Amino acid sequence: MPATLAQKIWDAHVVRGSPGEPDLLYVDLHLIHEVTTPQAFESLRMSGRRVRPPDLTLATMDHNTPTAGGLEAADEVGRLQLRALEENCRWAGIKLYGMGSRRQGIVHVIGPELGLTQPGMLIVCGGSHTSTHGAFGTLACGIGSSEVELVLATQTLPQSRPKQMAVTIEGELPIGVVAKDVVLGLIGRVGVAAGQGR
Repeated sequence: MPATLAQKIWDAHVVRGSPGEPDLLYVDLHLIHEVTTPQAFESLRMSGRRVRPPDLTLATMDHNTPTAGGLEAADEVGRLQLRALEENCRWAGIKLYGMGSRRQGIVHVIGPELGLTQPGMLIVCGGSHTSTHGAFGTLACGIGSSEVELVLATQTLPQSRPKQMAVTIEGELPIGVVAKDVVLGLIGRVGVAAGQGR
């Protein structure tokens, strides 16, 4: 049986697989920002571990960046997180696009803008919109803070292989109906949880 694009990318990234256990996957690109990383870096320091390898992680200031006024215009928690990201990236040797950099921006936009998001990659980020990189032929998923730490330390991520789900849409679309309308119509019929775990 032929494999889907997602299956091919998954299989190409399996470092280790054992029956009944999640696959250990190699991560090509780890995108980070100031909100989901402070705990991960602190835990690395406390355990005496380093980022491995730092050149496969890219940081940008994203969630707490004020529209105007620079770092000082951020609220207190935001300033602390932004400064922590600067310090953590310096400590780890991770490239950071911070405030004032012309490459700084939305973490899920700069990957494609900079040509870093490429077909066939496995991309992770501590952000709920990470799957949008899938539009570029990648396998991409959002991860939690403890997983951010694991990827920083090992460049791998244990994941259970998702189930497969196929949807076939037949017929011509009426004028003015676009792909997003089709997806929203599908969700309206099968519910928001129909693709969970797939």
